[in-house]
Amino acid sequence: MTSDTGSEREGGWAAGRAEGLDEGRAEGRAEGRAEGRAGGPTIVWFRQDLRLDDNPALLEAAAAGPIIPLFIWSPEEEGQFAPGAASRWWLHHSLVALEKSLRALGVPLVIRCGPSRLALESIIRETQARAVFWNRRYEPLAIARDAEIKSGLRTQAIDADSFNAALLYEPWRVRSAAGTSFKVFTPFWKACLASGEPSAPGAAPTRARAATGAAIASESIESLGLLPQLGWADGLARAWTPGEEGGQRELDRFLESGITRYREGRDIPGEVNTSRLSPHLHCGEISPRRIWERLRSFRARGTAVADVDKFLAEIGWREFAHHLLFHSPETITTPLRRQFERFPWRSDPAALRAWQRGETGYPLVDAGMRELWQTGWMHNRVRMVVASFLVKHLLLPWQDGAAWFWDTLVDADLANNTLGWQWVAGCGADAAPYFRIFNPTTQSEKFDPHGAYIRRFVPELAALPDADIHEPAAASSAVLAEAGVILGRTYPRPIVDHPMARARALEALSSIRLIAP
Repeated sequence: MTSDTGSEREGGWAAGRAEGLDEGRAEGRAEGRAEGRAGGPTIVWFRQDLRLDDNPALLEAAAAGPIIPLFIWSPEEEGQFAPGAASRWWLHHSLVALEKSLRALGVPLVIRCGPSRLALESIIRETQARAVFWNRRYEPLAIARDAEIKSGLRTQAIDADSFNAALLYEPWRVRSAAGTSFKVFTPFWKACLASGEPSAPGAAPTRARAATGAAIASESIESLGLLPQLGWADGLARAWTPGEEGGQRELDRFLESGITRYREGRDIPGEVNTSRLSPHLHCGEISPRRIWERLRSFRARGTAVADVDKFLAEIGWREFAHHLLFHSPETITTPLRRQFERFPWRSDPAALRAWQRGETGYPLVDAGMRELWQTGWMHNRVRMVVASFLVKHLLLPWQDGAAWFWDTLVDADLANNTLGWQWVAGCGADAAPYFRIFNPTTQSEKFDPHGAYIRRFVPELAALPDADIHEPAAASSAVLAEAGVILGRTYPRPIVDHPMARARALEALSSIRLIAP
């Protein structure tokens, strides 16, 4: 992400016009749509919106006539950010759930393989479809592809329109007083709230008409090969229920038992005080507008007002991440703060592997990395600690950490992943101060005082007393022996010394003139 130059702003607004700002024109010709589609059905192109509730593209199409629900598997169009292994596992099960929901609605899900434009043109020829609707995505490659497809379809007299199903506020509509994009969260969120309440969510359609004629050829979900061959997916299945119903259940659970302790409890990894909605939001199994509506309704009762506001602000951070990605797409690989291009990152494959495997000798870090591997998810407080450990204790590039998260997180989202890693590294928008170097031991003592989280994911340390479980390397030999812990054998010694690592990180930061030498 670079400075907010005029050319960058124009690029962002132009993309908005191509894939979004024409929505008023599209919504203003509903009658013309119905007339223009009299000769054929509408294709509803599902992507990261795998739900029936509050799905604008589906609702618009279903209200006007027969529909053809379509999903196109085209990972090559995502470039280096094709879905990782955990995301593919989730997608498989989410598609199974969507297929079941659409079947109950009376329409079959058609699955094709990409390229997307060729797949769409093929379906149009086979069915004489006269319209294609989809809900927008905001990643750079997706914007470029969708704009090209929209233009190409319209030149063929195909009604092609896109809708907002993923965000509360479109990235190009939120601007500073100077007309620029935002680089700091607080003024961004204030501007969002000042613009008014998000639009109300639409209910799921109760019925839909399928396209008539011969059955449309479709790939099976299984033929896409999304499921991993490794047994680690068993842990994902125990931890999650992908699909629209799973997302609604998580929201119900959160409102019943998590929201009233959210403001303080969200930092305690050993307890379930967070919403766990991130993978459902990423796959579009639940609408942010529906979440907003449910939370605002809860708040209106006067219960847990501060907790609700804190959670809604976290939804705001998701909006901020997409705002940043939209206006500065280069930040997926390049630091916003250009000084960090000179940062003296190290190359240490052994240290990177130890971090990935949860074998650093720092129990909170190891618990987090093992939770990630076992469940495809990690508690947000712990995400900050493990990320800080990689980039500041080990001086390994944040891009290495982002790549590992991309492959192993079920909620791997390009906007959120980029914002989070650049924030921790200190090189992004609204970044953590350069001198903020988390001490994994004190973080563990503060947020997991009894070691419940560590005992769950690092069971070889479970018999250690509370006072020693956060730093086994400092425990007496008698305590270690009684707990059956042998440093270097049953549990690793620390791969780096914290005071030394902190001093080394500050020295590296001084070398790029972020701090005085």
